[in-house]
Amino acid sequence: MLVEILKYLSVYLISMVKFFAGPVTGVSLGLSYTETVLFTVAGMMTSVMVFSFIGRAFSKWMSARRRKQRKPVFSNKNRRIVKIWQKFGVTGIAFLTPILLTPIVGTVVAALFGAPRRHIFIHMLWSSVFWGVALTLFVFKFGELAASFM
Repeated sequence: MLVEILKYLSVYLISMVKFFAGPVTGVSLGLSYTETVLFTVAGMMTSVMVFSFIGRAFSKWMSARRRKQRKPVFSNKNRRIVKIWQKFGVTGIAFLTPILLTPIVGTVVAALFGAPRRHIFIHMLWSSVFWGVALTLFVFKFGELAASFM
C-alpha cells in the first residue's frame, strides 16, 4: 500500500514542476493509463492554484533578482512569450504551458499579464487534461515500442 502511495506521489509531485515528466514517471513506475493521467493533471493544477495566487509577487521577486544579477529584461524566450500572449492571450499560454513552459512559468506569465484567476484555472485545466491524455497515450504507445527494440 505504501509503495502505491509513493508511486502516486512521485507522479503528482513531478507534474507540479515539469508536466511532461509526469507521464514518463507514471509509465516507468507501472501505473495504469488512467492513474497516470489523473495524477499528472492533479499535479499541474496544484501548481496552477498555488502560483495563480502568488504569481504577481513571484514575478516581482524574479524581476528584482534579474536586475540584481544585471540580466537583460527581454530575452528571446521572453519576447516569444509576449508575442504568444498578444496573439492568443491566456488560451495560447495555457495551451503551450505543458509542452513548452512549466506549470509554474505558464501560470506566473498568465497572472503577470493580468488574466483573472478564474480564466487561468479554466484554461489551464482543459490544457492539462488535453496534454495529459495525449502525452500519456504517446508515452504508453511509444514506450512499449521503444522497449521492444531493447
